[in-house]
Amino acid sequence: MDPDTVPPRFRRAPAQWLTVGAAALWAVFLVLDLVANGRWWFWLIPTLAPPLLFLAVPVTLLALARTVPGRSVRRWLLPAVLALLVAGLPRAGLNWSALVPGSAASPAGPALTVFSWNTEYWDTTDDPDTFYRFLRDRDADVYLLQEYMAWAGGTHTEIDGLDRIRREFPDHEVVVAGELVTLSRFPVLAAPPVGAAPAADAPWAEVFDRRKVLRTDLDLHGRTVSFYNVHIPVQVDTERSPFGSGFYRVVREADTARREQFTALERDTAANPQPLLIAGDFNTSPAMGDLDRLRSRYADARSASGELYPGSWGGILGTDWWRLDWAFADRRIAVERYTFVDDLGMSDHRGQHLRISLRP
Repeated sequence: MDPDTVPPRFRRAPAQWLTVGAAALWAVFLVLDLVANGRWWFWLIPTLAPPLLFLAVPVTLLALARTVPGRSVRRWLLPAVLALLVAGLPRAGLNWSALVPGSAASPAGPALTVFSWNTEYWDTTDDPDTFYRFLRDRDADVYLLQEYMAWAGGTHTEIDGLDRIRREFPDHEVVVAGELVTLSRFPVLAAPPVGAAPAADAPWAEVFDRRKVLRTDLDLHGRTVSFYNVHIPVQVDTERSPFGSGFYRVVREADTARREQFTALERDTAANPQPLLIAGDFNTSPAMGDLDRLRSRYADARSASGELYPGSWGGILGTDWWRLDWAFADRRIAVERYTFVDDLGMSDHRGQHLRISLRP
């Protein structure tokens, strides 16, 4: 058939239905995300994608829908795609507070600073002097640090650096549990276990596997405040091929371990009557539902950030496309400032720097 003799409505059909089909596929994905996110282990894999896709995909579909020939199709397609955009925005990781001047909390009392950072194998892959200088330069009252360990012999390995830590931070008390280290200028009142803790004489490897939350109760000017240092297990093994069953076995096992830690953290914080702050590497992006319960109960510190899209991991083209590091505070703690700190090449995570104060 001569293309010139084909009626216009048939010539424009491919453009129409390709856009409609893409919108339908995205709608199916959002429905599955609503049902499976945070509930089904396999959904940890699709949500590895950059959260900005929840914005980029519907915006692209909107642009395409505007060019679709056929007014009758555009009349329903544009509102439908707009609805998909609104439905996905909560997973996109945008910080709308950055567009509102003065959205950070006002000072509520004496201020203190907190620095949380996944160190990526402590100082074992860096120059130790540079590493400790970087930490001291943060001049934090409380440090919540992860990955106090080394990678040796193909596995996570215990290190002994307490003497140097105490020399570098003589004004701080030191609390260690497995790979987690908390340093505090304030007196440490207690460090109760969160969840089912291993025995006191358990080997380091067992403590590493089971203690992913370190709670320390500190005496802040006569008030007890709980700080939770968190490192949720990563969900995938990037060394394994996704075409092998071992890849999916690791994801399923990681999902079980992650749920155990999240459940222990949620139960402990819910039962804790003290003001509290939770910070660390959650290995969880805004696109993942694992954090929904914590986000619904506590204030995300990002409201005190000036970044529209705060990211802490996965630097590509000069941008950290994933936010895996989070900080939450209950209503009795005012977060006055929240910034991500350049890791200076010593880690694959940016650090979180907070200025907080206690409300009366």
